[in-house]
Amino acid sequence: MIRRALVTLLAALAVLTGLAPTAQAAGYRYWSFWDRDGDTWTYATQGPSTARPSDGDVQGFRFSVSEDSKDAARPRGAAVFEVICARTPARDGEKRVALVIDFGTPADAPSAETPPARRAVCARVAPDATTAQALAAVARPLRYDTNALLCAIAGYPQKGCGEQVSGTATDKTAAEKRDASDGGGPSLGLVAGIAMVAVLGAAAIWQARRRRA
Repeated sequence: MIRRALVTLLAALAVLTGLAPTAQAAGYRYWSFWDRDGDTWTYATQGPSTARPSDGDVQGFRFSVSEDSKDAARPRGAAVFEVICARTPARDGEKRVALVIDFGTPADAPSAETPPARRAVCARVAPDATTAQALAAVARPLRYDTNALLCAIAGYPQKGCGEQVSGTATDKTAAEKRDASDGGGPSLGLVAGIAMVAVLGAAAIWQARRRRA
């Protein structure tokens, strides 16, 4: 009886420690578009072809694999307008928009492609220019699909546009979020599982010795 319970708990412990197979969630590889609100990135409610930023705004783009906007990866690094546009003086009749372009990680890159280094650039454009026009001024070539979905910035990636991919990169992102939330240490469930296995193991040894006696 104890042996059966021990086997059951060992199986549960394998799940807790990640030894058991994990489900693969489907994701999409694409450029997400962000607005900077103070010190926080917020997912843009408009596309870059319709958004019209104001002078002094900071906007960002991040290439990654994600399931939807809720788990999309944000642009990384500092994003301060005064720093990005420090060498781009203001001009009458024009506006300045700071753009953070994060090409993502190798884990999110299409096969045989390497993501370029992150860029932070200042676009100086007409007062009524859209974000897409500001992006075109500093990060050509851009590539769009027939539905006006932004597929590539500065030629990256060379192919593909919002394609569905396996959940490997998405699962990795989720694991990183989980590690960040619990401080990187073992979870309470894991500790409890190890303790229970130890208790039952000791009980099994004690019962075996008793039978031999």
